[in-house]
Amino acid sequence: MESSSVSADLHIILNDICCGAGHVDDLFPFFLRHAKQIFPMLDCMDDLRKISDLRLPPNWYPEARAIQRKIIFHAGPTNSGKTYHAIQRFLSAKSGIYCGPLKLLAHEIFQKSNAANVPCDLVTGEERVYANEDARQASHIACTIEMCSTNTPYEVAVIDEIQMIRDPARGWAWTRALLGLSAEEIHVCGEAAAIDLVTELMYTTGEEVEVRNYERLTPLTVLDYALESLDNLRPGDCIVCFSKNDIYSVSRQVEARGLECAVIYGSLPPGTKLEQAKKFNDPDDPCKILVATDAIGMGLNLCIKRIIFNSIVKPTINEKGEKEIDLITTSQALQIAGRAGRYGSSFKQGEVTTMHRDDLVQLKEILSEPVRPVKAAGLHPTAEQIEMFAYHLPDATLSNLIDIFVSLSQVDGLYFVCNIDDFKFLADMIQHIPLNLRSRYVFCTAPLNRKEPFVCTTLLKFARQFSRNEPLTFDWLCRHTKWPLAPPKNIKELVHLEAVHDVFDLYLWLSYRFMDMFPDAALVRSIQKKLDDIIQIGVCNITKLIRASQSSAAPGAAEVVPEDFPLSRTKRDSRVFSDHRGVKSPEPLSVALEVPGERRARSLKAYRSSARQEDLKSHGRGSLANRLLREGLLTQEMLRQLESEWQDQHRSGRYGLASKRDDESSSKETGKKKK
Repeated sequence: MESSSVSADLHIILNDICCGAGHVDDLFPFFLRHAKQIFPMLDCMDDLRKISDLRLPPNWYPEARAIQRKIIFHAGPTNSGKTYHAIQRFLSAKSGIYCGPLKLLAHEIFQKSNAANVPCDLVTGEERVYANEDARQASHIACTIEMCSTNTPYEVAVIDEIQMIRDPARGWAWTRALLGLSAEEIHVCGEAAAIDLVTELMYTTGEEVEVRNYERLTPLTVLDYALESLDNLRPGDCIVCFSKNDIYSVSRQVEARGLECAVIYGSLPPGTKLEQAKKFNDPDDPCKILVATDAIGMGLNLCIKRIIFNSIVKPTINEKGEKEIDLITTSQALQIAGRAGRYGSSFKQGEVTTMHRDDLVQLKEILSEPVRPVKAAGLHPTAEQIEMFAYHLPDATLSNLIDIFVSLSQVDGLYFVCNIDDFKFLADMIQHIPLNLRSRYVFCTAPLNRKEPFVCTTLLKFARQFSRNEPLTFDWLCRHTKWPLAPPKNIKELVHLEAVHDVFDLYLWLSYRFMDMFPDAALVRSIQKKLDDIIQIGVCNITKLIRASQSSAAPGAAEVVPEDFPLSRTKRDSRVFSDHRGVKSPEPLSVALEVPGERRARSLKAYRSSARQEDLKSHGRGSLANRLLREGLLTQEMLRQLESEWQDQHRSGRYGLASKRDDESSSKETGKKKK
């Protein structure tokens, strides 16, 4: 009523109500008009519900439904030969497609196929490599799963790591491949936990599933003792950490003992990972220890004798997008542990243990539990569906369109809508830039880590220049990234080089979608290879970089990377907690991780602070000495010398006097402060 912009008819109604001549119900038509302005979907709700109806995904792929496909599920643990048998059928077929979760896996099949005289092309988000010199498409293709074509007919298709169909971010790609590939035979490889779901999905398409079970080819033993000290390392050992901080810390401690180690973690470029793996596998190389994250779980062939879990807790993101620390799952533990004793390597038997004694019992429990069955397959709204939404809601932003789509979507019990937080983050970031909807959608599906500010800023600049119709040239990219770059002098510089490598990947990814606007893919690929070599130099000298980072840090600073990662060790206590089966039992578990009756862990921040408080409470002089010894910062000889000097000072009374003087000066300072 106080608004100056109220329309005359509404003003009259309000006055009538105030004077008792009208009823409040008379406002309803005006409210409805307002509601339709705020929620424009109210006028076309039926159409929007039809567009966002995701209950019958098999019907999205008419080419696949037009043929009767044969589905063969190769089920087994890591190192059981399941993928090998599927690939043999792929190689013997007249035409075939291999769909894998990683560029490294696609590249491996590409190389194997061409080495076996079966011409095979490589297709990833960032590159196309043709087997034929005249750039004719070969009959066989090895690709990352997001890049598979559902329109091209094949004799054989191989879908690797099918259990990833439940992945909250990428599961939609496996669902699309399984339902949509137009191949006479579909060979699906992965954990037995996915058999029931795949069978049910194929029942809805009228296709039967033949299951072939495989056993592990080499024995895997869970040891009865923990490593406890890095002094007990042996050639062929791999220490698995779940954070970069732990990677840096452990690799430095290993090299402090005069041992050379290779380092592999997720954000390293594929070329660097392969070089580090080659270095570790080479029997003539002095490097016999590997320090790695769970990135070794797939995609790399490694000659590992023993897997050592530095920790059995891992940072995770919960349903609300919050960071938590949780125990690794049985599936994760088996995937990593299974890398030990690879068939065909120099080690005929694999072993697995933990760094710390009190983790070993828990690891044995995790490994002995059955893998939880895969319950649902991921789905993601397509560009066509979002375009149809935009037709009905022309004034809505892309982020709002996605929100409305998800809120109205109807899914069958066999499916779920994948997490769209990353998509929405990018949509909001570039919302102010004038782009057509299809281009905006493509930019928002770009594969980047939103925690890397430099990469996100670059995407923003790409989109801005793209909107002005100005091609993004090689020279522009070199200016933006300050190329050429020098080898890193500390960890911060190494992390930046990894981000620059991701920027080059982003350019290449966009160059295959907008060739005219990103014209210099060949030049960018050439400098990316040079950057890979520079990063390799940094990784080979990683302990020097850590030392440089720590010496340049402020006094008292203990960490060399941002606080995104958990501590390598937590204090242990006997608590009642819910195990994987939901049964409460007294077991030693991290104080920082569990509270009575809950298996769910607290946030990273709470975890770190409580772990540090526990450290401060419990570490006395003896444990500090032990810790320094363990980290290679103190030798037994130095410890004996310190003890001898301390005793001499104590006997001569100098220690007591100095201590007394310190106390006096301290009390004077306190007095001054009080005044």
